[in-house]
Amino acid sequence: MKIGELAKAAHCTTETIRFYEKEGLISGAQRTEANYRSYGPEHIERLRFIRNCRALDMTHDEIRMLLRFTDRHSDRCESIDALLDEHIVHVDTRLAELEHLKAQLIELREQCKGEGTVDDCGIVHGLSTMETLPAPAKRTHVG
Repeated sequence: MKIGELAKAAHCTTETIRFYEKEGLISGAQRTEANYRSYGPEHIERLRFIRNCRALDMTHDEIRMLLRFTDRHSDRCESIDALLDEHIVHVDTRLAELEHLKAQLIELREQCKGEGTVDDCGIVHGLSTMETLPAPAKRTHVG
């Protein structure tokens, strides 16, 4: 199948497919005599796998590692378990960060009753004076 057909079957865009090929997450397609890319059912399966990993907020590095593990069919799955355990820790950390963010927003919201002018707005004043920690660095790879 051609790249457009693969994109439709895998529920993604052709740009996504090309990006994943460039990143080494999916193998390059065979070329037809007319030099079109030709994809097979294994590409649909791999794209579905990647899409599901991304839906679980996994990084490309985590996905790359999982794909390496899955390509070695006879290996035991302890490595996959460890990777997922590490990702769960990341999710727990992110949940704590989001709870803290929510508490800050609630505190700010409580500083304004919507009755005054913008110049007197407790939210605006709070945003100008509150001390926040720098945002955590974006996670790009597995530790």
